Amino acid sequence: MVSFNHVKPGLSKAIAANQPYVSSRKTLPTRQAIALISEHGDPAAEIGKDAAGGQNVYVRQVGEALAKVGWQVDMFTRKTSADDAAIVQHSPHCRTIRLVAGPEQFIPRDELFTHMPEFVAAFQTFQSKEGTNYPLVHTNYWMSAWVGLQLKQQSNIQLIHTYHSLGAIKYQTVPNRPAIADTRLAIERQVLEQADCIVATSPQEQDALRTLVSEQGYIEVIPCGTDVSTFHTMPKTDARTALGFGHHDAIVLYVGRFDPRKGIETLVQACAQLNARTADEKTSGRAAFNSANLRLVIVGGSDPGSTDAVERARIEQLVRETGLADQTIFAGQIGHTLLPLYYTAADVCVIPSHYEPFGLVAIEAMACGTPVVASDVGGLKFTVVPDETGLLVPPQKVDAFAQAIDRVLTDELWANKLRQQAPIRVQQNFSWSGVAVHLSDLYRRLLAQSISNTLFFGAPESTLPAERQAVDPISTDAASVSTLTNVF
Repeated sequence: MVSFNHVKPGLSKAIAANQPYVSSRKTLPTRQAIALISEHGDPAAEIGKDAAGGQNVYVRQVGEALAKVGWQVDMFTRKTSADDAAIVQHSPHCRTIRLVAGPEQFIPRDELFTHMPEFVAAFQTFQSKEGTNYPLVHTNYWMSAWVGLQLKQQSNIQLIHTYHSLGAIKYQTVPNRPAIADTRLAIERQVLEQADCIVATSPQEQDALRTLVSEQGYIEVIPCGTDVSTFHTMPKTDARTALGFGHHDAIVLYVGRFDPRKGIETLVQACAQLNARTADEKTSGRAAFNSANLRLVIVGGSDPGSTDAVERARIEQLVRETGLADQTIFAGQIGHTLLPLYYTAADVCVIPSHYEPFGLVAIEAMACGTPVVASDVGGLKFTVVPDETGLLVPPQKVDAFAQAIDRVLTDELWANKLRQQAPIRVQQNFSWSGVAVHLSDLYRRLLAQSISNTLFFGAPESTLPAERQAVDPISTDAASVSTLTNVF
């Protein structure tokens, strides 16, 4: 395998200039089967439920968009309920396949890794029964990366990986590192150095990988996207009427899971601070909003007893303690059919995350013409353009979030400018169809390279150079796989 250490020139220039990258070819002459692996992020799951979030959206939308440009796409995930269908057909050439790996129930992510050898075995069994071989596998999240590395060691596949979350950053913001942390960090380094390509979703993520993980490995920057046919502008009055909001309400929106790393408590405290300001403090030379009309709308939910339910209970308690109970709406799980109405009805969408590799919520809100106030972290630095589509503020800084939200709510002329510019940026840079073209181009180049290497050098005994196998931090021989449950 040829090793590269740079971003594809054409794409990097396009991203630097905030312009879409155009591939020279958009469709394939024949339909090739490829596998997308997302061990915990079920592409067919209901968004906003339990751990379903941005990764689920990414894999599902990428899969369906790739099918439209000529690929046969099989998306593999873990079966979490005996009642779930084993196969969900999304379109003629795109489906979700749920493999049995461990008990058929929800398992927290930090407890899933011991079931990954079963996932590998189930994947191989499915291939044998179907008579299908996948020459290219695109994994998502670190546990799927481990699965991909096993498949790569056993057969001559092209392995592409997208991180979605980086342990080297995540563990900087949590008080107690979980027992699985060292294993995760080792695998994240291993896949960067041994995969055929890493897809970073922003230049900031690429920089983090180089700085915090490894200087080795080939990275291409291909951003996430959004469905611009679903998320688009519409009259705000229509959206508010449909949802039952008042036309004079000052609506502050949060969309996402209940997770301590999402920073919802920062948003609640910022809204409480705005609510407590005196009339004189609110005015400050601009038209003030009436604090009685402030509405904090939190979209996202989980089943009782789930991991996210604990965080939701904590946030609900904080809302009561800060005196916002009568002004806060917990909207629960909202499907993509209604979600654009919430974005459009809002005056501002707030993303107070401690870290986001990309931040799909930001571009969904922007596509609907809603200004975004977000933490100045990770991929949000790439998606949100200050004073053009919203504002970036330091993470976990309540005063800074309160000031930024206040500006959007009170500086009407400036906010209207953001509403006009935000959807233009999304349409030009972040459509799923464009993302699929970029990925399709990458896949074709890697497959062509693999065919060329095989023709000239023959099929290798291992797809990894000897020196790379020697530094493998996670043993993958049969004996160690069989004892993973004892080790971890």
